[in-house]
Amino acid sequence: MITVVGTGTGTPLPPDVAAGAGLVVGGRRHLDAVRLPEGAERVVLGPLAPALDVIERHLDKESRVLVLASGDPGFFGIVRVLAERFGTDRLEVRAGVSSVAAAFARVGLPWDDAVVVSAHGRDLRTAVNVCRAHPKVAVLTGPGAGPAELGAALRHAFGTPPGATAHASRARDDSSAAGPAEDPAGSPSSGTRVLVVAGALGDPARERVERVTSAEAAGRDWGGDVSVVLCLDETRVLGGVRTVAGAPAGPAGWALDEGEFAHRDSMITKFEVRALALARLGPRLGELVWDVGAGSGSVAVECARLGAAAVAVEKTADGVARIAANARAHGVYVDVRHGSAPGLLDELPDPDAVFVGGGGAELPAVVTACAVRARRTVVVAMAALDRVPAARAALTGAGFSCDGVLLQSSRLAPLPGEVTRLAATNPVFLLWGTRTPSSEEGVAQ
Repeated sequence: MITVVGTGTGTPLPPDVAAGAGLVVGGRRHLDAVRLPEGAERVVLGPLAPALDVIERHLDKESRVLVLASGDPGFFGIVRVLAERFGTDRLEVRAGVSSVAAAFARVGLPWDDAVVVSAHGRDLRTAVNVCRAHPKVAVLTGPGAGPAELGAALRHAFGTPPGATAHASRARDDSSAAGPAEDPAGSPSSGTRVLVVAGALGDPARERVERVTSAEAAGRDWGGDVSVVLCLDETRVLGGVRTVAGAPAGPAGWALDEGEFAHRDSMITKFEVRALALARLGPRLGELVWDVGAGSGSVAVECARLGAAAVAVEKTADGVARIAANARAHGVYVDVRHGSAPGLLDELPDPDAVFVGGGGAELPAVVTACAVRARRTVVVAMAALDRVPAARAALTGAGFSCDGVLLQSSRLAPLPGEVTRLAATNPVFLLWGTRTPSSEEGVAQ
């Protein structure tokens, strides 16, 4: 039998926890905190494989094994590995208080609506993208993925452009449509974040819980005691009562009608085109999507509603304000950048997926710049037939497999006499390039 005991974060070890154990496994600080029985073997956890082999040898001899872990070992902890190797029937788990629960307790917040993401031994970008997209996130840290690295990645990720509320009143006038104009707490999505850095939780002498900005976090050496960082939009930390914990449920619908967005002179990606574009973009939690030549920002907003972090690039000042207003009207955050592609793209973190709208003489260069950076897919919408070959060549030239369709649709329109006609919309070419990602580790965790 393997007994797994969670400790720390205010959960003291029973004095006789190791009694009768032939093998005690744990981190050095955990092992130093217990009295080993005479003759017991001690293994300091480092690489897991050698420790698992030692555990197996002791189990073969029917020797009791004690594994000491931090907090709740079943929450992003060692219980998963032990269960996979030895089976659940050979485990007795005594859970302590997880560092996430302790950190939220220290700041007096519920956390059933928090998104928890582990950066320990994983790509930090997944945690960064979750923090960009969601107002309440707990990040489990690790070597090379601590408060300083997280702060550096987030320090330029937020900031609502001036005039963001200028068009909000026009963005949506149907209160029954999907997506709240404000979050459940009554505060629009501001985009600002504070980091709560929690270290040595449960240790009266060394515990520290500090609120800092991303820039402050990036500029400090935090040492090795930090186990969790909370990333909070303090205007939205108290959401409504939840039935399902974690990330909020996805929207009931997508490819929203154009009337759900403020836009200029019908300059908006029509919902039929947006539906296929979203299917090819595949926005999801932990990923980053660029909307380049965003116009109204309808694609970026829909990606954010589906859980992804979204950046919208728009060259006009009134367009920038309109995008931010549309994001606020739909209760999501979109990082809006004022400038022209491809030059502005150098300032952005690498995306998982990119939507390119608009066109112009710069289109091949824009598509090429996006394809070089995109990890998974690039989708291009064009109204002009002449631009299709160059966009396709840009995608294939960057190593993408390319496919596409010409979308033509006709919508029902009323006529006098209670009859209906079909009203044709303008045809749009939609191209998409895809590549097989080298790894999806982090997104799937």
